[in-house]
Amino acid sequence: MRSAYRGLFSTSTVFRNRAHTTSHRIMALHPPQDMGKLIFAPTGTPETVSPAPDAAPGQAGQFVKAEQAGGLKRSDVSPTSPIAQFHAWFRAASQPEVGVAHPETCTLATAQLPSGRVSARMVYLKELDARGFVIYSNFGTSGKARDLFGTADGSSTGNPWASLVFWWEPLERQVRVEGRVERLTPAESRVYYDTRLRGSRIGAWASQQSAVLRPDASDKDDDGRAQLNSWVKETEKRFEGSEQIPVPDFWGGLRIVPERVEFWQGRQNRLHDRFMYERVHSNGDGDGDSDVKGDGKWTLERLSP
Repeated sequence: MRSAYRGLFSTSTVFRNRAHTTSHRIMALHPPQDMGKLIFAPTGTPETVSPAPDAAPGQAGQFVKAEQAGGLKRSDVSPTSPIAQFHAWFRAASQPEVGVAHPETCTLATAQLPSGRVSARMVYLKELDARGFVIYSNFGTSGKARDLFGTADGSSTGNPWASLVFWWEPLERQVRVEGRVERLTPAESRVYYDTRLRGSRIGAWASQQSAVLRPDASDKDDDGRAQLNSWVKETEKRFEGSEQIPVPDFWGGLRIVPERVEFWQGRQNRLHDRFMYERVHSNGDGDGDSDVKGDGKWTLERLSP
């Protein structure tokens, strides 16, 4: 175990076969101040970072792809619509030559009330429309369901606010979305559900997401997976011979209706470009629904990095 921990800290161990000299100098530049630290000032792999012209060996890479073009300017983004701007950036990230394997991948963050505990997980964006960003998941037993909609015992009162973060490293771009959530109707969810592989539709029914899986005491090698497998077999038997598998009532689409959307473009010396769209509400409180039937009106401001 000790040697494994040392491997986490020692960047030179990771890159010895391909960049021994570089990684050795990285560790020389940042000697551990506290031997209890497993990682200290990592700098990325030599293949993925762009060193500054005057950077000492091992210093963190710089975001320079937009630097020669003068960075991101107000004139480069949509003056009226974060949805249109996101769509443009998403199309750019989706080009095969760019090298973003799954541009639809994002982090969904939620917060439980009244405790304030925050949870985050990776999800796939599946739809974008004028109203917002849509993902699909289990909203019966999952942690996100607990945070967003509350629990029967009152330990979570429900908090309808959520955030998405997209990170497209080859483009040195990030997008942050903050907004309220709403469930899609079963009919809306079915359109996407029917595109899924049969096994994935079975899995949506079978998995009691986030429930603890108990090991089979009679099988010393089982760590709980057998219970999940048994649920899958029960579901397969239930829908045997039927290709039309209904959408579970606890599963479906979730739309994040944005209130704020930030577009971030990396720049040198951490002096990044940031533009924030914020929805304009006629009632002034930012919590009403009267202004979110479509894309609506937005303010656009540059933020300091």
